[in-house]
Amino acid sequence: MSTPYPFTAIVGQDDLRLGLLLNAVSPAVGGVLVRGEKGTAKSTAVRALAALVPEVSVVPGCRFSCDPLSPDPACPDAPHAEAAGVSRAARTVELPVGASEDRLVGALDIERALSEGVKAFEPGLLADAHRGILYVDEVNLLHDHLVDLLLDAAAMGASYVEREGVSVRHAARFLLVGTMNPEEGELRPQLLDRFGLTVEVAASRDTDERVEVVRRRLAYDDDPEGFAARWAGEESALRERIAAARALLPRVVLGDGVLRQIAATCAAFEVDGMRADIVMARTATALAAWAGREEVTADDVRQAALLALPHRRRRNPFDAPGLDEDKLDQTLDEAAPRENDDDGDRPDPDPDGGGNDDGGGGGGGGVPPQADGDRTPPQGEGGSDSDTPAGAPEGSPDAPGRSTGAEQQPVASAEPFRTKMLSVPGLGEGAAGRRSRARTEHGRTTGARRPQGSLTKLHLAATVQAAAPHQRARGRSGRGLVVRRDDLRQATREGREGNLVLFVVDASGSMAARQRMSAVKGAVLSLLLDAYQRRDKVGLVTFRGKEAEVVLPPTSSVDAAASRLESLPTGGRTPLAAGLLKAHDVLRVERLRDPSRRPLLVVVTDGRATGGPEPVALAGRAGRLHRSEGTASVVVDCESGYVRLGLAGELARELGGAAVTLDELRADSIAGLVKDVTAAGRAA
Repeated sequence: MSTPYPFTAIVGQDDLRLGLLLNAVSPAVGGVLVRGEKGTAKSTAVRALAALVPEVSVVPGCRFSCDPLSPDPACPDAPHAEAAGVSRAARTVELPVGASEDRLVGALDIERALSEGVKAFEPGLLADAHRGILYVDEVNLLHDHLVDLLLDAAAMGASYVEREGVSVRHAARFLLVGTMNPEEGELRPQLLDRFGLTVEVAASRDTDERVEVVRRRLAYDDDPEGFAARWAGEESALRERIAAARALLPRVVLGDGVLRQIAATCAAFEVDGMRADIVMARTATALAAWAGREEVTADDVRQAALLALPHRRRRNPFDAPGLDEDKLDQTLDEAAPRENDDDGDRPDPDPDGGGNDDGGGGGGGGVPPQADGDRTPPQGEGGSDSDTPAGAPEGSPDAPGRSTGAEQQPVASAEPFRTKMLSVPGLGEGAAGRRSRARTEHGRTTGARRPQGSLTKLHLAATVQAAAPHQRARGRSGRGLVVRRDDLRQATREGREGNLVLFVVDASGSMAARQRMSAVKGAVLSLLLDAYQRRDKVGLVTFRGKEAEVVLPPTSSVDAAASRLESLPTGGRTPLAAGLLKAHDVLRVERLRDPSRRPLLVVVTDGRATGGPEPVALAGRAGRLHRSEGTASVVVDCESGYVRLGLAGELARELGGAAVTLDELRADSIAGLVKDVTAAGRAA
């Protein structure tokens, strides 16, 4: 087994180390989520923590790590004979992103369960992690159904495995630690809330500190055992401090005054539910024990808020995490116990008449930051100077895309809204999601087939039907059914998949000229939010001037796409064909990378095409190229005014897709309930 990097040798990253150590002192804090860019020692720190966690005593031979002082009566290995416990190191179990359900919760031998009535159960990673650490690297990329199982186990402290009425339960209490790079996508709010604490990490910009990081890492790579030996003293001292803090923890007093500060802070920052209050109380208590004190102070409450609240204030993927520290200090001061005030404040229950409300618009409040503040139309009346519907020969449109003087400043997006569902026709086999129909491991049962590999979902009726004709030949004499491996049938299920939603956005002068860009950005932002909720990958291509640009390659980070969209300038001609061809290149590469994920092309434009020879004809040919490859598409028609040319509808016919207006895109529009995308290749 390789020698882990010593925890005490990690340079900097104070918040990361503190968050992990507080969970080692008090596992009831509820785990920690580590967010940050790649290469910032996230995984190194988590793996190093295992050497500092105290050993656990387990029942000899128990596969589920039962405590000999209070063994689990429902343990699959029960009953346990009375015997002295065996001490071993607490385990750190890593959950791979691509793990199967059976690998996580365990596997039940259905064949023996049906024919012999025996619950032959092979434990999974949740059983291995019981009374230890469950580490999920890239937790934001974990499949949805695994996330649900993980949430259930974390909430109940137990794991349940059920197969056709045969069930097994075992205890599963663990310290949940996850690491993630926010650029690759955000976590679901339900999973975010399960993590007690969150810390943000970033590489140091201090030269001396970076030099020390490299020096220590090179020394460790050259001689891991020798490097660990040089830090053995510091590791031992830290281990003893953790043990002392654990022993002190039951004696720490959480007074009514600091408890009131905790409640006031959670209320002021409008966090959902009561879990934040409980986590803050446990964290503040652990901080006091870590400092060697028997009483929680206001400073402990403040530090606990900075660790426990930022990730609970996110209302949607476009909200930036973090806390307003000035507001935090003000709230703590107002909720401080009166007897500790030096200036003799009177016990007025509401001294300021709502002092906690004036910060409600500072980034939270349930709407994206892009929707807060000004929603004025694009400044200036010169949008028509950069591009005209007929492509008039002014000088400015001929300038390069982003260096032209006719470029309009980015405008704020309109407030997002709930959109209708746009789906890809047919039946896919992509990653689990919530958009288009697909064959999945979870969903409604549609049939049965012979299992390919291990059996995961038994189709009981089909299995009995396959075994029934052979009972006499197999010598059946009792009540039990004689089942062979060849009789087992796997249930085929239909659910929903996530797609690759590639946005192609017209950022030309014709969009800015009619002051529509704010509404267009609001519509795209709404579609991005819908893509986040449906577990899609997204990409963003824009076209303006003389070229098209991949603003964001396909990614799971929907908030990154929203950020790029918000800073998008407009101006210049409308190279529609270039945008469609650039999208074709992006989809071609993605089909090689992830052939099972079906794409959905969303073109946001008024349909005008200007610049170059025969721009309209060239755009039509580019559209037919997508159609010939079977790409599902939809055109969001941004044309406005009483006189409409219908160019977006023509483009949709070339693409073999559907066209919807901005008004029809809204879910509450009377134009229809759901707008399915017409399959590419069908007759227009």
